[in-house]
This record gives sequence, structure tokens and C-alpha cells, in this order.
Amino acid sequence: MDASGAIELLKQIISIPSFSKQEDKVADLIADVLKRYRFDVHRKGNNVWSRSKNFDDAKPTLLLDAHLDTVRPNGIWDSDPFTPVVKEGKLFGLGSNDTGGSLVSMLAVFVELASGSLPCNLIFLASAEEENTGSGGIQSVFPELGRVDFALVGEPTGMCPAIAEKGLMVLDGYARGKAGHAAREEGVNAIYEAMEDIHWFRTYRFEKISELLGPVKMSVTGIEAGTLHNMVPATCHFMVDVRVNELYTNQEIFDTIRDHVRCDVIPRSFSLNSSSVSPSHPMVKRCIELGLSPYGSPTTSNQAVIPCPSLKIGPGNSARSHTANEYIRLEEIREGIKWFKSIIQYVEL
Repeated sequence: MDASGAIELLKQIISIPSFSKQEDKVADLIADVLKRYRFDVHRKGNNVWSRSKNFDDAKPTLLLDAHLDTVRPNGIWDSDPFTPVVKEGKLFGLGSNDTGGSLVSMLAVFVELASGSLPCNLIFLASAEEENTGSGGIQSVFPELGRVDFALVGEPTGMCPAIAEKGLMVLDGYARGKAGHAAREEGVNAIYEAMEDIHWFRTYRFEKISELLGPVKMSVTGIEAGTLHNMVPATCHFMVDVRVNELYTNQEIFDTIRDHVRCDVIPRSFSLNSSSVSPSHPMVKRCIELGLSPYGSPTTSNQAVIPCPSLKIGPGNSARSHTANEYIRLEEIREGIKWFKSIIQYVEL
């Protein structure tokens, strides 16, 4: 599969709605492509994967992972999000950048290299439910892949290797008051009770600052309280988005928060911890040899839920993800295939 074939495949992928948990039809398409090139195809739910034809248990194994699902269309598009449009060297369509470009670039390189002799085995995985961190995503199939020594997680990074990635913890805060009539001096206003804690989330600074990822960042992103104009609200619910650097675990961050706020705080999950790989790892060194600059990423990906060393890399630009008129440049796909091939062919894991 050359770059032109990868681009045509991406057009097909764009035309198939593939929201999280609804990736079955695009998974069918990827499975058909792998079968066409005579690879054995494995599937669990909407996750599809294949291994090198000459798989050798004595060799280390490199996983190439990119997700199939997309978010729902966001904002006002100039054209149908599911109709691929090429204009001025850009391919527009939902999922083109996040992360269709990585998906087809990795698949093209897998098809070319996984039939020959390499210093490592390859596994190509088109994974499901990344956008919603669903239980039917990569974590559900990882135990079935066998030993994986390293993973390249395909996301739009401009082909710069993200060697560290912030973790994510979402909290629900509940401040308690006492209902009362707003016209009289009665009740305890839960909004006022919440304000002190919200101020703490806005101003508190965790001590450890990462050279790659910077400080831990906490943002109050939603608040809900009251239903009547004349009733003092008894409860106030607010959401907090916490981005954690690699110097803390989510549990450590939560313990500190719980020690400082008065409201009840409930974490939705502890599973999306920060991840990092040593700059001295052979995969990172190989990227640097090729002139690709490592960096720390503020966004989460499948890296957060896989139990092996990894880095995030792929064509495209993260700033275009989840936006109206999402696009990827055709040249970015061509470059992505070239760089993935150069990285994989000679790296010693």
C-alpha cells in the first residue's frame, strides 16, 4: 500500500461514521484490507489486529496502535463531516486528523514491512473506544496480543515523539448547604460553600514541576446548583479537570485535594495516569537520530492504559482535533509513512 492507497483508504474511513462503541463498520473495512494483503486477522469487539507474517517469539515485538473511533462533529462545518473533500492539498473530514492519518500511515507501513525481515516483530492494532476510554478499547485486547516490548501510539503530533504524556483525573465536587427562602435570613447557600473550594482549585500549585510536562493543572469546568430564584440551594455540584504530570500518581494528587477542600470529591477514575519513557530508550534515540524532536504532551491517549513503554507519534496537528472542518494535509500522510518506515526498519528494541 503506497501513500496514494493510504489516502484513498482514509477517504473511505471518513465516509463511515465511527463514534465510540459504533466502530463496527470501519473495523470491517480494516479487517478486509488486512485480509486482502493475506494477513491473519484477529478481532475482539471493534478492535482489529494482525501480526507479522514471520512472527518470531525470540524477537522483541513492536505494537503500532491507532484508534478507529471519532468524537461527534463539533461546531459548524462548511461541508458534510462524513464526505471527504480534498482542497488545496488538505483532506477534510471527521477523523481525518484524529487519528485517521496515523491509522492509514501505520497500516501502510505494516503492510510493507511485516512480510519481510526486521529486527522486531510487528503487531498492527486498530483499536476502539479511545475517545471515551471505554472498557471495550485497547485495554480489553492487550492481554491477547502476547508480549509487547514497546508501542507506538498513533496520534497527531506532527511526527514529533511525545515521550511523556499528562494523566487525566476528572473529579465531581459536592458542596452541601441547607435549603431556605432567599427572602429571609435562613438556609446555608451551597454555592457559597463551594466558592472557597473552587478558589482553592484555581490557585493551588503542586510543588513538583516536570521539565517535559510542566505543572499539574486543575480547571473547574462545570457547575450546577439551584432550580428556583427564591430558594437557597442545598447542594452545589462542580466538575474539575485535573491534568497530572509524570512526577505524581493520580492517587497522590487526589489525596492532596481531599486534604485541602471541605466539599465531597469523588474521582470518576484513577486509571488515566501520566506516562513517560526514558530519553535514553533506543526508540527515542532512533527518533532523535532522524531529527525528530521529543516533547511532552498535555493530552491523553491510549498510552495512559497500556502496560508497556510507549511513545505517541503520528502525522497531523493536535490543535485540529475535535474541531469543525478537521483536516490533514496529504503531504503529512506521505511524510508520516516515510518517517514510520525509517523509525521501524532499523531500531533495536
